[in-house]
Amino acid sequence: MTQATNKKDSIYAQLLRLLLISAFVAVVAFWGLDLAGEYLVDKYLEETGYIDRKNQEYIDKFQNYIRQKQLSSRDTDALNIWLKKQKILSVKIYKDEIQVFDSDYPDQEIWEEEIAAGNYAWESYYIVEFSDGSAEVIITGAYSYQYYNYLLITELLFSFVLFLVLVLLGIRRKMDYIRTLSSEIEILEGGSLDYAITVKGKDELGTLAEGLNSMRIAFQNLILQEAEIVRENQRNVTEMSHDLRTPITSIMLYTEILKKGKYKNEEQLMEYLEKIGQKAHRMKYLTDHLFEYSLITGEEEVELEEPEQYEVLFYDLFSETCSYLEQNGFSVAFHVSWTDCFLRISTDYVMRILDNMTSNIVKYASTSQPVVISSVKEARMVGFMFENKIRELEEKVESTKIGIQNIKNMMKQMGGKCIVEKDKDFFRIILLFPIVDR
Repeated sequence: MTQATNKKDSIYAQLLRLLLISAFVAVVAFWGLDLAGEYLVDKYLEETGYIDRKNQEYIDKFQNYIRQKQLSSRDTDALNIWLKKQKILSVKIYKDEIQVFDSDYPDQEIWEEEIAAGNYAWESYYIVEFSDGSAEVIITGAYSYQYYNYLLITELLFSFVLFLVLVLLGIRRKMDYIRTLSSEIEILEGGSLDYAITVKGKDELGTLAEGLNSMRIAFQNLILQEAEIVRENQRNVTEMSHDLRTPITSIMLYTEILKKGKYKNEEQLMEYLEKIGQKAHRMKYLTDHLFEYSLITGEEEVELEEPEQYEVLFYDLFSETCSYLEQNGFSVAFHVSWTDCFLRISTDYVMRILDNMTSNIVKYASTSQPVVISSVKEARMVGFMFENKIRELEEKVESTKIGIQNIKNMMKQMGGKCIVEKDKDFFRIILLFPIVDR
């Protein structure tokens, strides 16, 4: 029986872990690329002097614009018009160490008392000639930010692709396993039941594979059992045909003798009629057993009764069995110790088994020694053993063993087993029933 899938081992949980791990790896990769990329961009901009060149380029354009327009450092409107058309983030103008223009606050009036931010060492100043004299200009452009934007886009794309690749690789493993199961199922469909299904993992797919494998084994065992039943039936039919042929031949022979009147006297006539009757009874006995065998083998699984105590189930049945044997001239040695346990049986089957056994005892057992009924226990099974001395028959009768086979079949359907032992003088049959919990 396959076990239920644990929630932490389910495909949903595995997929969630795969997504979280892939996302974590992608974030770590993004963080590492961002640090390395910014370092490389900063190093490139610093070593190549790219920002200084761009600043100088825009300062030259700014200077040309001022000369053409003859602008002073106080012409804020004209300066803002030019700045809007450029890739400039901000421009600050200082004249005589006083801030006179700030593009970040185009509409704000600059007070004369404001001191220029000349104390920041990292800021670079450029001298620009206005109509009202020279001024110091600090320029900050947007042209260097494109490298950081390209870097950010590259990092995001790489991290997303890495996340996607990790997720697809994780899913691919499951897809490969699904394809493996699909190909193995096709092999089973072709009739190769010896091919074992690959069981991997403890998720739903692993549980499914385990269930398929169990079903394969069960189906294989079922086919073997059916084949064994067919062989057993063929053997029994063959033996029965042979055993029926003998009395039929005898009946035909005696009938032919009687028809032709080839008998000496009335006594011989009655003797022949008696023999015909005996052969007819023998045929009836054989056909009755064959009919019972066909009924048992054709029945579906028997429905067992509720668990009951060992002694309660069998005490009355054995009382009747012992009484019947004693009425037929047998003495019975009953040595059964009632074990305190519970069994599940089919009362109908047990009665048919005991009837079959008592009829065999009456037919084949000797009355010179008692029929011994004793208790037997084996592991988680309890039951009985019947033992009797075999009677020497005046006329040898070959047994078809169908009666014994019927007993074995009924015991098997009740989950028990039947063991037959026979030597020169004694016949023993052991019936064992499985112990169950109440």
